[in-house]
Amino acid sequence: MSSDVPDTSGDQDDDGGPGVVVRLDELLAERGMTMTELSRRTGITMANLSVLKNNKARAIRMTTIAALCRALDVDPGQLLTLDRQR
Repeated sequence: MSSDVPDTSGDQDDDGGPGVVVRLDELLAERGMTMTELSRRTGITMANLSVLKNNKARAIRMTTIAALCRALDVDPGQLLTLDRQR
């Protein structure tokens, strides 16, 4: 039986997310920075930051990761972590 849909069953966790956590809440709190300030510094909309903060993003552009890392003064490994319990 052939299908046009690739098998990605091993690529995502049970609720459809990739199991990667964006540590935006923690990093903002550590820096005393608001989402509004982060949005202003990065040019990323509040709506998109909210999606990232709530770990609802299905994908993230490298330019977005770079902008967040610059604004928060972190490396990508400090911004993104793997949820090993999924």
